[in-house]
Amino acid sequence: MTATHDPRLPGEILDFLACPTPAAWVDWALENPETLLIDHAQCEKKAASTAMSLLYRYVDDSELLTKMARLAREELLHFEQVVKLMEGRGIVYRPIGAARYAEGMRRHVRSQEPQRLVDVLIVGAIIEARSCERFARLIPHLDDELAKFYRGLVKSEGRHYEDYLMLARRLGEESIDDRVAFFIAQEGELITTPDTEFRFHSGVPA
Repeated sequence: MTATHDPRLPGEILDFLACPTPAAWVDWALENPETLLIDHAQCEKKAASTAMSLLYRYVDDSELLTKMARLAREELLHFEQVVKLMEGRGIVYRPIGAARYAEGMRRHVRSQEPQRLVDVLIVGAIIEARSCERFARLIPHLDDELAKFYRGLVKSEGRHYEDYLMLARRLGEESIDDRVAFFIAQEGELITTPDTEFRFHSGVPA
């Protein structure tokens, strides 16, 4: 199968990421619709948790607080919407093991501030950009209900990517281009190398 992107996907996201999602992952996702939705729900919940942790840890930057508060609300709303979709399809939400994806990038986050915050924001931008790209990648192959929902997510996840990257650039003491390039390279490797279990952010099937 040759997968195509939804035309609503912002072009700058494709330029930002090292590579598009492999077609093999798209095929894998379509073979695992239940796991796709369950892990999607977990990703939305984790995204809200990340935003909340930034709210609690970094309390002296009003723009960061405003952006993360809005992001947390939107991610929790998306979580609720995915769970409702699952209920309509007879899918029971349950915890499943995480992909190696997010941890594979976060293990490179520096420990000292303000570098730690900058790295966390860069990783957040990349995760949101990839999520946006994967929604667009799936849309042409989905039923009408799910395709409509994912089209809405392309817009919101694209905005989240922009917010994370803007904050990282503003809070960095110097150019962050090298750090962005480093994490982009790590992310590209994670999504193009084999995984044994399908997840929303997994690599290709082993």
